[in-house]
Amino acid sequence: MVITMTKAIQLMVQHSPTLNTVLMVEGTIMNAKDSVVTVAEIKKLLPKQVNHTTLKTILIYLEESGKIAVSMKGITWIHNSNPRLRKAIVTGRELRELDKLRADAMREHRAGKTIKIEDV
Repeated sequence: MVITMTKAIQLMVQHSPTLNTVLMVEGTIMNAKDSVVTVAEIKKLLPKQVNHTTLKTILIYLEESGKIAVSMKGITWIHNSNPRLRKAIVTGRELRELDKLRADAMREHRAGKTIKIEDV
């Protein structure tokens, strides 16, 4: 059997998800009561039936775009679009750096030095 390029493309397009299907799967995972869900549980929770290959394609997309984490136990929604959280992550300091600043401030305080809050 010889598969031409157009036939191969038709086979690939056969399981390409629509935007509505991607959004439906996203919403189902995001709003799942359990923090970790399996593919079988996602299929049961979906309001409409989705082809298994299409669902796998969507899950690969969601994982590569950083919206879900896939582990041996199942799938977890990890994306957070809160702008305040994103700003805190970008502009925030690492905890180790804050711990070091706090320890330095305590040493200076014990030594009797006056510390301004802005310095910390």
